[in-house]
Amino acid sequence: MTNSMNNALEKLKSLIGEFELIEIDEREVKINLKPESVLQALSLLKGEGYFHLSLLSAVDWIDERKFELVYILYSWNDGGKIIVSTKIDRDKAEFVTVKHMWPVARFYERELHEFFGISFKGNDDMRPLFLENWDDLPPLRKDFDPLEYSKRKFPDREYKKDVIHEAKIIRGDING
Repeated sequence: MTNSMNNALEKLKSLIGEFELIEIDEREVKINLKPESVLQALSLLKGEGYFHLSLLSAVDWIDERKFELVYILYSWNDGGKIIVSTKIDRDKAEFVTVKHMWPVARFYERELHEFFGISFKGNDDMRPLFLENWDDLPPLRKDFDPLEYSKRKFPDREYKKDVIHEAKIIRGDING
């Protein structure tokens, strides 16, 4: 762990108390926080040089009935990376926006809303980024069934052409 990373984490510990720390390598750590500590932690870390929000993503822990929010912060000063993680209730998938700290977060939050159904209080722009006219469960949730969705949206079709035979003719594998 770099000196600046160690200093930032010590300041964080004095601000919010104990937290789980996982050292991934000398320049990367993951911290698991309670949801109520995340905004304070992100603000402090940004002030300590981790001002680049590289990614905001989510993991669906369906058996725990939780979503894990994952904020990846990067320091251009020493190349350190701090992964800030918290778990929120899957049945009431809502968290607070960080777009006031990182304007790019509005797009990450829209993506998480679209693909997991997580809402972010304070971000009123939850328009779809990719899935126009989507009318089903968010597709990255583990309870989304892609086969059932495909069967409902694209019912089985009967094809009269033998496309494989035609492709072989076109490629010259067989004579017509």
